[in-house]
Parts: sequence; structure tokens; C-alpha cells
Amino acid sequence: MSPEPQSPNADEHRSIAGAAGLIGAATFSSRILGLVRDILLARLLGATIAADAFFVAYRIPNLLRELLAEGSMASAFIPVFTEYHTLRSKKETWELASAAFTTLLSIVTLITLIGLVAASALVWVLAPGFHDDAERLSLTTILTRIMFPYLIFISLAALTMGILNSLRAFAAPALGPVFFNVCIIVSVLVLAPSLEEPVLGIALGVVAGGLAQFVIQLPGIQKRGLLFQWRFNPGHPGVRKIGTLIVPSLLGLSVVQINITVSTILASYFPGGPTYLFYGMRLIQFPLGIFGVALATAILPTLSDQAARGAMDELRDTVGFGLRMIGFIILPAMIGVIFLRHPIVHLLFEHGAFSAADTQATAAAVLAYAVGLWAFAGIRIVVTAFYSLQDTKTPAFAAVAAMLLNIVLAFLLMTPLEHAGLALATALSAMANIGVLIGILTYRLGGIDWRGVCRSLGQAGLATIPVLLACLWIADLAVWHRADEWIAKGIMLTVGMGLSVTGYVGIQALFHSRELEVLWKLLQRNVPFLRSQA
Repeated sequence: MSPEPQSPNADEHRSIAGAAGLIGAATFSSRILGLVRDILLARLLGATIAADAFFVAYRIPNLLRELLAEGSMASAFIPVFTEYHTLRSKKETWELASAAFTTLLSIVTLITLIGLVAASALVWVLAPGFHDDAERLSLTTILTRIMFPYLIFISLAALTMGILNSLRAFAAPALGPVFFNVCIIVSVLVLAPSLEEPVLGIALGVVAGGLAQFVIQLPGIQKRGLLFQWRFNPGHPGVRKIGTLIVPSLLGLSVVQINITVSTILASYFPGGPTYLFYGMRLIQFPLGIFGVALATAILPTLSDQAARGAMDELRDTVGFGLRMIGFIILPAMIGVIFLRHPIVHLLFEHGAFSAADTQATAAAVLAYAVGLWAFAGIRIVVTAFYSLQDTKTPAFAAVAAMLLNIVLAFLLMTPLEHAGLALATALSAMANIGVLIGILTYRLGGIDWRGVCRSLGQAGLATIPVLLACLWIADLAVWHRADEWIAKGIMLTVGMGLSVTGYVGIQALFHSRELEVLWKLLQRNVPFLRSQA
């Protein structure tokens, strides 16, 4: 198959891939630590009352974080900040940053105070299945109050992340979650065992982790000459514009999190349900965070700059590139997660209080979520394109429709499939959401290079054949039915992944894949040995 012609924006594509690679590497480190964290949590808590209480309580500030901080703040702030940075003076740009910082701090502090007072009511709404269990209800309320201040720190961390990413500084923001996971791991190993109720120590670790994510980014802000000043000016034109974009984007970019929250509410009716959904989504978030979120984070400043300059041809090309890269990475990851779900859950979590039955239930949730992994990842790129155009209303309308669909599907599927039905409803609603948005975006942009995207997806589909064969072989090994032998199990899972990657990359190389070429040139530029061989 002959190679495809170079894109006129090839240098920009390599720059985006480089930034995504940096973010992905940092996210990979965070995800590895996150797996260590989850393994320790599963070993300590299992699928007990304390575990259910913790995951429901954590969902409350985490949802608000997605809505007010990493979701809407990033998507609304970066396009406006980029516009100021591109078209206005440095003084005006930093004044906008200080005004946004002060306004955000004031809002999230008020929300936190309200949350502390209304914690019991929030738990009552979000965990109706706990109503007949006074112990679980009380513990969840206490944990919610402990973790609510996390919202303040993670919101400020999201704002500083938006500033640094707009300036194409990605390292410190991407490393923030690493410190978050370190704080929780330390709390599990050191603080929790010293308390009569260990889960309280883990909740304190969550708050410390949020603070660490904010503090780690401050040197990068100061290095660029910005010291946040108290400038409470919600009437600032830039702040008003951010506010206008934030209101509808509260649903747009965070539809997945809203659907997960709906699932958490309904999962409270099933013993262990919130815990199984949490661990199931954690495994889905591993490839999603490393590749999907990393690429969306890296591509937003470029799209915002192109939109601010009115360079629509470049913007269309960048959107097509983003979709091709998502397909290139996510399709083999999806196959791996689906067919290796039981070995992965067994190897990572089936220790201590986490039983074989818990493994089966969690693997069912992983399967249901995994069929929608492509939609979870792709929607990040599509919604990011809307936000670069400073259009947050369209994704919001689509999000509302998807959320309603999720609720209907959840009620239909939860009876026959229990908690796995809730996960499947989330995946199906995400598919519907991205389908609607892709159609509208194609119309808005006057077309996308769908021929190139479909060609890339076809190549990726054929290249996943060795991935499928390797996964089926590994999953069928007798070692998974034997006790212990953890080293052998780890080796076999690693061998399977290695064979999958080798086969996939080999076939993509035969196709002269443009996406593989971008990644290979990136490796050559950043790995000394490969650079010397070029």
C-alpha cells in the first residue's frame, strides 16, 4: 500500500503528538500509581460497606470537579485565555488570569461551604440504596464532609493547568495527578492503619492530593512572571466571556461523568455495585487518560489558536488528525481490555478482602464500559473542537439528550444485567452523543477529511487481528484458574501485551500508516539512540 501524502500541517501535527506524548507519559506514570493505589484500596476495603461509602462520597466532589474545574473551566478558559494571549498585551492577559483565579476561588469556596452543610442531603439523593442502612449512610456523610474541600484545591489546579497548557507548557500539569496518587498511597499505608476507621484516613489523603496538584504547578506559573493577585472582578469582559461559555459546558464535556454519577445512584441498590463500577471505570480510564485525554488536552490550544486566527482549513485538518490518532490508539486498546478483562482484574485486585466473586462482577462492568471506549475517547476530540470555536451550547444540548437516554437505558438494563447494565447504558449513551456531535461538527466546518479518517480506521481494524489472537490465547491459559502464581500470571499478561503491540505496529508499518510515521518521528526526535540511527 503506497504512503499517503504529507499534510500541509505536518509540523503542527508532530507538535501536537509531541505534547500528547509528554502528557501521555506523565499520565501513564499517574495511571500506574493509580493502579497501585486501587490495588491497595481493594486489598484494604474489598467490596465492603466502607468501600461503597467511600466511592459514593468521593463521587460528589469528583463530579463537581469535572463540572466546575477540569471540565468546564478548561474548555471555557483556554480558548478565551488563548485569544487574549494571541491578540492582546501581556498585562491584559495576566489581569484576566488574576480575575478568573479570584472569581473561581470565591465560587468554589462558597460551594464547598454549602456542601459541608448539605452533605447528608446530598448523600440521601445520590445513594437511595443506602436509606435502609444507617451505618453506610452515616459513614458516607462523614466521608463527604471530609473530602469536600478537595474541590477548592482541584479547581485552582485546573485553572493553573489551563494557563500553562495555553502557553504550551504541559509537563507540570500532567504530573499533578502523580502527586495526587502518591498522597493517597501514603494515606493507605501510613495514616489509615493508625485509625479506628481506616477509610477516614484515605479521605484525608484525597484532600492532601488535591492540594498537591495545585502546589506543584505554581513554580511554572511564577516562572512565566505571573503572581496571582486578588482581583475580584466578575464583570471583567474576559471573565464574563468565560462565564458565558462555562454555563452550557457544565454538561457538554462532562456528560460521561454525569452518566457515571447516575449509575452510582442506581448502583447503590446492588451490594458492591458502586465499588464494581468504580474499579471497572478505573480500568477504562487507563487507556482513556493516557491517550484520549492527553490528545484532547494537547490539541485544544492549537485548535483555539487556529479558530482565533480564522484558519478554518487548518482547524479542519487538525480535527481530522485528532480523530485518526484516537482510532489508531484506542481500537487495539479496546480489544485488549475486552478480551483480557478477567486476567487484568484478577491480577490487579483479587487480593485480601477482594474475592473471586468480586473479580467476576468487576470484569462484567469492564466489558460493558469497554464497548464504548472509542466513544469516550472520540468525544474528547469532537467536543474540544466545538469549544475551540467558543461554542459550548451545541455540546450541552447533545449532552442533555445523552443524559436522558442514559437514564432510560439504565432503568431498562439494570434489572436483567444489574450493575453491568448501568455501565452498558453509560457506554451506549456516549455512542449516541458522539454520533450527534460528529454530524453537527461536520456541517459546521464544511466537512472533515472522512476519507482519511475511514482509511485510518480500516487499517487499524485489520491491524488489530494479531491483538485479538494474542488476547484470546492469553485469556484461555490455565494459569488464571490456579491459586497464587502471581509472577507467572504477570509474565504471561506482559507477554500477551508485547505480542499484541508488536503485531499491531508491524501491520501498521506495512500500511505505511501516517499516524505511525508521526509517532516514529516523535520517538526519533526524543530518544537519543533512535535519533542517531535516523
